[in-house]
Amino acid sequence: MSHRIEELALDLVGLLHRNATLEEFSARLARLEASPGGTDEKAAAAATVEMAMAVKRRLEQHESSERGLLALVDSAKDLSSQLDLTSLLNAIVDRARNLLGSHLAWLTVYNEETAQFRVLATAGATSSGTTRMTVSHQYGIAGVVLATQAPFHTPNYLLDQRFPHDAELDDIFRNEGVAGMAGVPLLLNDSVVGLLFVADRYDRTYSASSISILSAMASHAAVAVNNAKAFEQARTALQEADRAREALERYARGVQDSAEAHEQLTSLLARGASLATLVQTVAQLLQGAVLVLDEAFQVIDRASAPGYASKAAENYAPHSDRSAAITQAIRASRQGGRSVIAWREDTEVCRVVAVIGGSDLLGAVLLFRPEDLADIPVRTFERSASVIGIMLLSQERMEASRHSEVAGFLRSLISAHSEARASMPEQARHLGLDLAQSLSLILIETEQPKPDFVARRLRARMPQGVLLDEVDGAVVIVCATARTEEVVQVFSAMAERELGGPYRGILSKPMQWHGAVPGVYGALRRGLSVLRRIGAKGRIIEQNQMALYSVLFESHDRESLKAFINASIGPLVAYDQKRGTQIAETLLNYLDSNQNAKSTASNLGIHVNTVRQRLANVDELLGQWSSSSRVLEIHVALRLRSLTGFDT
Repeated sequence: MSHRIEELALDLVGLLHRNATLEEFSARLARLEASPGGTDEKAAAAATVEMAMAVKRRLEQHESSERGLLALVDSAKDLSSQLDLTSLLNAIVDRARNLLGSHLAWLTVYNEETAQFRVLATAGATSSGTTRMTVSHQYGIAGVVLATQAPFHTPNYLLDQRFPHDAELDDIFRNEGVAGMAGVPLLLNDSVVGLLFVADRYDRTYSASSISILSAMASHAAVAVNNAKAFEQARTALQEADRAREALERYARGVQDSAEAHEQLTSLLARGASLATLVQTVAQLLQGAVLVLDEAFQVIDRASAPGYASKAAENYAPHSDRSAAITQAIRASRQGGRSVIAWREDTEVCRVVAVIGGSDLLGAVLLFRPEDLADIPVRTFERSASVIGIMLLSQERMEASRHSEVAGFLRSLISAHSEARASMPEQARHLGLDLAQSLSLILIETEQPKPDFVARRLRARMPQGVLLDEVDGAVVIVCATARTEEVVQVFSAMAERELGGPYRGILSKPMQWHGAVPGVYGALRRGLSVLRRIGAKGRIIEQNQMALYSVLFESHDRESLKAFINASIGPLVAYDQKRGTQIAETLLNYLDSNQNAKSTASNLGIHVNTVRQRLANVDELLGQWSSSSRVLEIHVALRLRSLTGFDT
């Protein structure tokens, strides 16, 4: 070997020793080919340089393989140490980009439902569109890899016509400046679960070694995705198990609470607790507001849990805006035997359960809460309604027993042929009524609801010592004369709230002896007939105001009465209606006051001269009216008009 070749060999060994680049070897080869010398010697020297370059390439391949192996080792470590899928995939994508020396890399996962690949991790991207890519399985390299389950690469993606292009995807790659691209599948159980890509902003042909490294990284990514799915499934199963355990614990607690609640309610019932105590206990157990309604949907008791205020419960009325919903819910509860929701709002729910006694509706229980009950508390609510129903039935039996006594006594008291009159004072004292005091009798006739229902409603409201019952289609009330005003007020208040139709009634004159009751009862019966004929309603009239009319008009109809009133005082009424005066009222008060102008002025709160002026107008309107027969006729007509409300 010549001295020149030996020097060249030493130089080439030195380059290899200091890991010189291939460009430096190429520079040596170029200088050698340009130097003078023999052809054989130059060819031998060139062969020596090319062998050194081949060694350099093999060394670079070994280094690349070593870097790939180290990257795979790092990825394996990450797989065993990281559970965060996003961080793990980002690390894999970043290593793939660095190992292949590419400008960018990304990883996608496949969604079978949408048949699309969605980007999960990126590295080196400059466009936001790249990080948000979704690719259909029909387009681009993604479609080829999915179909073949094998790697695919192209020196220039945008110019490659071996696969169909997606215009939107091409725009994204064009914005990124992408040319060369390689993609490999993430395979799991012979299925493609995703894709790993690298791309460069110049035309590049990817070596088999690069594709092999990329495929190895993809395998790790597939394992990571699978591990993440398995972990997510395990976590979901654990969460479901925890939820099932919590649900079971809640159910067990609910069953225990329900049993304790039922025991508490039945204990209260056994001890003879009041309805108020029972309702308050239910409200506290269910943490809401409770209303107990009777069969007419009137409130008979109410309670609220401490700290809970329900405006809907406080403002409940039988004929309010929600009456239809509550009535329908009670009907549905009665038919189905379970509680139902009557209405629901953002801040409150009203649940209703019918209270049944045998085949009869005793009433209902309404529960108001911020939110609806769970299944077991619903059962507690329904059981509480059963306990309340037992109490209402017990009260009804007690009331029926007392009512039976009162009904028998009243029928004996108003009967003209009663053989038990001597024992009546003792019976009356037992029922709370003293027959030695002055008595009054009240008869009330209603159209809707019927008198028997009105009697039941009144019993719970009347004070002690007031006896009442339904007798022959009318409510009969007997009480001390001193209590008549209170009794009339109680009835009027109930009528205003609950009566859906007209009513009429008569209050008797005081009776000093209970033996006078049968005769007065007969007179009041006749008076009711008169009131019905003349159309009087909405009032309880004193018997003294009816005596004359009962005699005169028992057989007259409404039209006859109107004709009589019109003939007697028609001009007077027409004058008042036209001018808004009160001459008819003044004249009635004047006649009621024995034709005393001063008393009339005092009763009406006006000056006596005003009375005289109005009476002067009467002369002009009715003509001569001072004769006793004419005065009686006018007085009767004015009184009938005040009773009936007739206008001519």
